[in-house]
Amino acid sequence: MLTFSTDDMRPHERFDYWCEVRARNLFGVTISLQQDARQHFQGRFTALPVGSATLSQMQASPYSVTRSASDISRASSDSLCIYQQTGGASWFSSRNGGEFVVQTGDIAISHTDMPYLTRPLTADGFDLRILKIPLTGRDMHASSGALHLAPSPLHNDPRLAKVISAAVAALAAEATKNPEADCDLAVTHLAQLALLARGSVPAGSPDSRAALRFGFLQAAREILTRELHKPGLSPAIVAATLGISVRQLHVLFEPTGMSFSRTLNAMRLAEACRLLQSAQAMPVTGIAHACGFDSLATFYRAFRTAHGVTPGDVRTARLPPAS
Repeated sequence: MLTFSTDDMRPHERFDYWCEVRARNLFGVTISLQQDARQHFQGRFTALPVGSATLSQMQASPYSVTRSASDISRASSDSLCIYQQTGGASWFSSRNGGEFVVQTGDIAISHTDMPYLTRPLTADGFDLRILKIPLTGRDMHASSGALHLAPSPLHNDPRLAKVISAAVAALAAEATKNPEADCDLAVTHLAQLALLARGSVPAGSPDSRAALRFGFLQAAREILTRELHKPGLSPAIVAATLGISVRQLHVLFEPTGMSFSRTLNAMRLAEACRLLQSAQAMPVTGIAHACGFDSLATFYRAFRTAHGVTPGDVRTARLPPAS
C-alpha cells in the first residue's frame, strides 16, 4: 500500500509536493490552486493494489484538476476508471460528456485517456475513491467498449449505481482486511458492471449476468450489515430494496454455501461478539436487541449453537468465542 500525506510537511511545500507526487506522477493530471491558498493546503492519499487494479482513496483541500491532451500523451494509462464520491460534491466537464455534478455516494465512470476538468464544490475539498482497472490483456470486445468513455455519472440507472457502489465498497473492505486476498475476479466483475452501466457491453451476455449476480450479492450483504438490527428484516424486504424477486435473491446466496438466513444470523452473531467485548456497560439484553434478535432466549440459543459458549462467557473472558 502506498500512503502519503502533507501533515508533516512545511506549509509552503505541501502543494508543490502534491502536484509532483499525486497529480503528475500517479494520475497524470495537471492541478492548479491560487498562490494565496497554497499555504493552507492539506491532503492525504492511499493507493492499494487489488488484483490487477489500484484502489485509491483521497481527501484534500480544494483545487482544480485538468486531464489534458498533453497529459494523456505524457502519461497514457488505457484503464477503466470508477469514481465514487465518498463525501462532498464535485463538478466535472468533458468534451463528450458535458457538465455534471457528483454528490456524496454517486458513481461516475470513464476511460482514463479521455480529457476532463474537475473541481470540488464544497469547502471541504476532495473526498473520493477511485478504482483504476487496466484494460491491457482483457477481453478485446469489452476493452474496446471503454476506449471512448468520457466521464459521466450513473444518474440514469440508480439500481446499477447502487450495485456498483456496494461492490466497490466490498472490494475496498476485503483488500484492507486481507491485502493478500485474490481480488482478480471481483475486479473483472466490476469492470463488466461499469461497461454495462455505460452501455458498452450487452446485458444478456454470460459475463454481464455473472457480474450482475456478484454485484447484487454485495448490495444484499450491504443491506444486511446496515439493517441487521431490525428483527423483521426478511428476504422480501431485501429483494424489494434491490428491485429483484425473492427467488432471485435466494439464488444470489447459493454459490456462497450460506443461505440468506444463515448469512444474516452469522452477521448478527458477529456483531454481538464485537459488542460483548467492546461495550462492557451494555447489558446482554440490549446487545441481543441491537443485533436484531427478537428475544433473549433466541439470542442465547443461536449463540450457544454457533459458538458452544454463552454470551456471558465471551464477555467475561474478553476472548473471541470458539469456532
